[in-house]
Amino acid sequence: MRLRPLFAACILIGVALSLARADENSLPAEAAAERQWTRHSLLDLDRPVFSFRYDGIPSAQLLAGWTKAPVETTAESGGRTRRVLRWTDPRTGLEVRLESVEYSDFPAVEWTVYAANRGAADTPLLEHFEGVDTRFGPAAAGTILRTTQGDNFSAHSYAPLEFPLGPEARSFEPEGGRPTNGAWPYFNVDGGGRGLIVALGWPGQWQARFSADHGAVRIVGGQETTHLRLHPGEEIRSPLVALLFWRRSDWIGAQNLWRRWFLAHNIPRPGGALPPTDTMVCPPGLFTSAAGDISFLNRYLQRGFRPDYLWVDAGWYPTQHDWFRATGVGTWKPDPVRYPRGLREVTDYVHQRGMKFVLWFEPERVYRGSYLWNQHPDWLLNWGDAGHADLRLLNLGNPAARQWLIDDISGFLERENIDVYRQDFNVDPLGAWQRADAPDRQGMTENLYVQGYLAYWDALRQRRPGLMIDSCASGGRRNDLETLRRGVPLLRSDYQAPNLPGSDGAMTTDVFDGNQGHTYGLSLWVPFYGTGEYADDIYSARSHLCPWMGVGTHFDHPDWAALRRQFADHAAVAACFYGDYYPLTPYDGTETTWMAWEFYRPGSGEGDIQAFRRENNAQTDCRVRLRGLDPRARYAVTDVDTGAVREATGQELMDRGLPLFAAAPRSALILTLRRIPS
Repeated sequence: MRLRPLFAACILIGVALSLARADENSLPAEAAAERQWTRHSLLDLDRPVFSFRYDGIPSAQLLAGWTKAPVETTAESGGRTRRVLRWTDPRTGLEVRLESVEYSDFPAVEWTVYAANRGAADTPLLEHFEGVDTRFGPAAAGTILRTTQGDNFSAHSYAPLEFPLGPEARSFEPEGGRPTNGAWPYFNVDGGGRGLIVALGWPGQWQARFSADHGAVRIVGGQETTHLRLHPGEEIRSPLVALLFWRRSDWIGAQNLWRRWFLAHNIPRPGGALPPTDTMVCPPGLFTSAAGDISFLNRYLQRGFRPDYLWVDAGWYPTQHDWFRATGVGTWKPDPVRYPRGLREVTDYVHQRGMKFVLWFEPERVYRGSYLWNQHPDWLLNWGDAGHADLRLLNLGNPAARQWLIDDISGFLERENIDVYRQDFNVDPLGAWQRADAPDRQGMTENLYVQGYLAYWDALRQRRPGLMIDSCASGGRRNDLETLRRGVPLLRSDYQAPNLPGSDGAMTTDVFDGNQGHTYGLSLWVPFYGTGEYADDIYSARSHLCPWMGVGTHFDHPDWAALRRQFADHAAVAACFYGDYYPLTPYDGTETTWMAWEFYRPGSGEGDIQAFRRENNAQTDCRVRLRGLDPRARYAVTDVDTGAVREATGQELMDRGLPLFAAAPRSALILTLRRIPS
């Protein structure tokens, strides 16, 4: 909002203090809403919250006449309660099973639906198998559906989106079978002060539809295409459906409730701890070598830098052309010339210096001439077009193929002593999945593949406790909830490098401001993520600042002072990324605005504010109202560049706001926030 031209400042997003206080007391009402819905809807055998068609008949008509088993209840660790509901068709032997988990410390519940053929013959056609198909009400007039843009290699990846809900359904689905490729399977149904967050965990081609009429919101979601017969003994599953009920002053409070639940019950904890907010360096170029990796790392160590990880990316295997078109893709052995003693020579060197090691793989993609291409063509799926003539897809739904991969990769990780397994995925699998399906088996290959992919990651983690998995897929194209329970997105988007179309190798404004937008939107949903930073200047480095940071200097013209500042910036704010998150300005992709946000950890009283005066912004001043603070406490707000300290109460910072100043455009501010002990 623009104020008097004489003042040339802006006062941005804020809420009344009384509403902020109310959020802290909302959990009982939220928990009651979740329990009521779970008891009266989810666990009602006569009104299932999922749907399908079987032999042409809607499940709502069929299930009333099927055999129902008593609800099975099991208490699990962490205050979770698991329940199983079963329906069985006495005629064909199809068993439909819903497995749910309820959380005692959050107003959250989740479930997955399974369909298994327990009979002796193929089932009739099973179609439109939706993991969720139910209504929630009453719905307030003007209900808004909130989500974000999926990663699409642009400055607008993770841009927050909102849509008014009405009788006409709004449909969402990703592109090509990777679940966050252009779409985002996380949604907030915002009724203004109350609502529902819903997420679909499906590392494949999902679809979700939302509408509002007759005083209720209808949500339908599942695998996009299911039109299949199950052979005897076969089982398919729906996406994981997770719901979080909220009663907050606004939808941002709901997002922080989600972040807290995500941290408490979803994010993987290698070694029993949250993923570390660390730094990484990566040798440049394709043809890395053991000697080159060690020499590269030593240049940092000799200057007094000790990054937490050394990352070796694609190209460490035999390759005649480039990292993508290589016989090593599908063989997964170190190049014997460049790594004559394997990767262990490098990992031992790294570990002796108190660091850890990241290694890139892409095990699902198979290139012509590789081991899998030559020895196991029966394990491979084919797109069947000229654009994929030299590529195949390893079918993780094939038990033999999956077992080979588990044994081969887990053995490699153990033998070479790899700390972080980075799994990339640079092809859209949907066409290969669909081509493998007969007309009466549409969706079957995808469903079995998804189950196999999750089982593969589970097996790696079981065989190598403490292993961290990076969920890369051309950047951030595979970050559904099931994936993020097993891995972390260390590269949130490929849109972070100077090799963008038309850039002539130079960093562009879109990259800087776009990465600010990536942090702004992604932080609403995912507390931990990473990226790489390719420019030395302060504006670029701070635009890319993430919990897990790839940093470095250009050895042809090293700027060690700039790198030291990057390390210091990361150390100043990294731990706060695990706190609550508050956007302090509206989302804006233009160059004429301020962009700012706050991370705050209520337990420790620590936080930080990042603010950017963009390139063509004429406003030198900006005032932002902070959120989530203790109104009675005093806080020290410190500018990390000047050392200037301002003290104020939490109430003053939330009501009157925090003034910011940047004398020149293209400025990036970091201010640390610390509660002063009384």
